[in-house]
Amino acid sequence: MKYDLIEALKQIEKEKSIAFNTILETLEAALLSAYKKKYGSNKNIRIEIDEITGNIKIFKLIEEEDKEGTKEEIVSAPSDFGRITAQTVKQVLKQKLSEVSREIMYQEFKDMAGEIITGIIRQTDQRFTLVNLGKAEALLPPREQIPGEKYELGDRVKCYIVDVKRTTKGPQVIVSRTHPGLIKRLFELEVPEISDGIVEINRVAREPGNRSKIAVSSNDKNVDPVGACVGQRGSRVIMVVNELSGERIDIVRYSEDMTEFIRNALSPSKVSDVFVKQEEHIASVIVPDDQVSLAIGKDGHNARLAAKITNWKIDIKSESMWAEEKIKEIEVKKKKKAKVKAKEKVKRCKAILKNGKRCRNKAKPDSDYCGIKSHKKLEDEGKD
Repeated sequence: MKYDLIEALKQIEKEKSIAFNTILETLEAALLSAYKKKYGSNKNIRIEIDEITGNIKIFKLIEEEDKEGTKEEIVSAPSDFGRITAQTVKQVLKQKLSEVSREIMYQEFKDMAGEIITGIIRQTDQRFTLVNLGKAEALLPPREQIPGEKYELGDRVKCYIVDVKRTTKGPQVIVSRTHPGLIKRLFELEVPEISDGIVEINRVAREPGNRSKIAVSSNDKNVDPVGACVGQRGSRVIMVVNELSGERIDIVRYSEDMTEFIRNALSPSKVSDVFVKQEEHIASVIVPDDQVSLAIGKDGHNARLAAKITNWKIDIKSESMWAEEKIKEIEVKKKKKAKVKAKEKVKRCKAILKNGKRCRNKAKPDSDYCGIKSHKKLEDEGKD
């Protein structure tokens, strides 16, 4: 029976992935608690279980008056202690070990935040969807689900672990299908050059269920980062698109030069010119007239994603619209210059008033003075 106890504890170690010593210490503490509860809490004892034979020893701690410290002596177990032992083992397996198991699972999943994981849909309704991860279940809230995506019981899905919370029932894992990090992790699985550190995903912008953009760069001049992510005949990007229920993905080349990066971000449209205001993070992008709708994209997706991935405000204009604005600007400047010249031609009366200030009236044509008699007199005196 005692040996069976050790075998049972080792079986628990294997099934629950809990260290054998942890199980043994937990059981010893539980037996001690049960002993004190049954026979008195004032007894100064210690219980030890032999990890090989399963023998349970009860030690009584005795303080020595003539010496500092304590000594131990083995005391015999009460006649009904075997029954108490059996009951305690059952309680420990149900309570204490489940607490340890929950903590171990929490620590395991806590370190997985930001990673991708494959699970099986176990339950789904309008409120939430539960994903079986094997050792635990994850919650896939409606806000983290791709719009229009339907889940059936038994479906296998890849999810991004957003958060892991500690609860009394074990770790609560929150997963997402809409997080930009999911696209990044999916490409890491499909593109060896990314896992090898040759190609980097610098930025990701996403409108789940519709369209996404990723900006990539290469640490090897001989490796095209865009081509590596696309794959032969689009094989790699197609795998990611299929996993995201057909969500379209644009792969563009990343650049530290913001003018070039904005130009790339608006792909697949052609860009004629880019004018940037660095301090305001505003860019005016000029595109051919037949490329405006492509640059903006359906429902504005392309323009919004380009703004997201660059973190700049982007104003898209056609070449003809840009030309019209420039013509208007030139005309406005001409009018301003004409007004300035007109003002310069208008003479002002030269008369000095009693307060020492110059007269503000306009001078009469062919005269340096206005029409006021006293001022006119000054002109006549000057002629004399």
